[in-house]
Amino acid sequence: MFFAFLDIKLFPINKAVVYSTPPLFFLHTKPLFLRPISSVPLCSSLTNTSGLYPQTDLSPVTLTKSTSSNQDSYVVSYLIDSCGLSPEIAISASKKLEFETPERPDSVLNLLRTYGFTDTQISKLVRKQPKLLLANSEKTLLPKLEFYQTFGVSRSDLLRVLSGDANMLLRSLENHIIPSYNFLKSVLKSDKKVLYAMKRTSWNVSADYTNYVAPNIAVLRGFDVPESKIGLLLTHHPEAILKKPEHFKEIVNMVKEMGFDPSKSTFLQAVHAIGKSNKAIWDRCCESFGKWGWSRDEILSAFKKQPHCMILSEKKIARGMDFIVNKMGWYSKDVARNPTILLYSLEKRIVPRCLVIQVLSSKGLLEKDLNLSTILMPPEKRFLERFVISYEKEVPHLLGVYQRKVDILDSGVIN
Repeated sequence: MFFAFLDIKLFPINKAVVYSTPPLFFLHTKPLFLRPISSVPLCSSLTNTSGLYPQTDLSPVTLTKSTSSNQDSYVVSYLIDSCGLSPEIAISASKKLEFETPERPDSVLNLLRTYGFTDTQISKLVRKQPKLLLANSEKTLLPKLEFYQTFGVSRSDLLRVLSGDANMLLRSLENHIIPSYNFLKSVLKSDKKVLYAMKRTSWNVSADYTNYVAPNIAVLRGFDVPESKIGLLLTHHPEAILKKPEHFKEIVNMVKEMGFDPSKSTFLQAVHAIGKSNKAIWDRCCESFGKWGWSRDEILSAFKKQPHCMILSEKKIARGMDFIVNKMGWYSKDVARNPTILLYSLEKRIVPRCLVIQVLSSKGLLEKDLNLSTILMPPEKRFLERFVISYEKEVPHLLGVYQRKVDILDSGVIN
């Protein structure tokens, strides 16, 4: 498929993989008597047909018939009282739970609380995946909790990561979690980097490395992408390589054909951007930039400088350009030459820095032709040293302006 606006072949008809995550499973401390249904193995509903993720490590739970009409209301009350769910969420969650005695969910809750999961974290787990309660705490959960602690995960980091994705507790330890960890370490080289990657996203442990990630890493190595850059991709954008290998190879080939250098970070940024994009997203960004006078060549040039600028939302582009061009008076083409600026937070970075520049300019303390990138692109420490700390005597309230604690008009900072 060709993008008409740029007249370049970016990628074929969208072949994005639909990732199907198996249901997860969750928590309680009081007896839980569930709605009766005919005898069915629970795991039959968890069959993974996508091929992207392996099946979860759960023991089958056989369901039996019951005639008690009060069980549904009891389950709902239990979820509200013991797990902190709202009535609406508790009603929905109760439909996913079926068992006769409370031993298994009680043991799951006791184990999680013993390991330090807070009530808030437990409530989050139950809300997202009530069926974690049906896991075998001794055989399924405990070995994994023990494993994660063997390579130096702090308790707080461990709980934060695990409470965000129960796949890390439900995957098979021997067949999936340990091999995935070993693969991550083979690329990232140290436990510290593996743990950082885990904290960034638990996909780094729940992903299917054998069938998806490993072949795609091999593709990148085939293009001589440096190991350090591959490590950054795994750490910051692991979803970029969670694709079918044949589709991933197409993307990498297209990026190379567009002239990106595999030794540079922009090569993998383009791989990520194109993999996350489609024709509709690309056309929308082209239209948004076109409204600000960017030509097709300028859009392509901006993409090569900062590939992620082509996956920004229409709203983010409009707000950023409106402030920089209409409020601050810079040229639209200045942004085209420095597209990374549009990725920054308007409220946390762009506005505070521009307010400081307004104050300094109003007092004649700055050169007139200050470059946009000089203001917005340096790290915070360097910006503060150059534009705030250096002018403390002349403008005592400048730090307050930067921190949005001082109104530049009401305080008289601007004469």
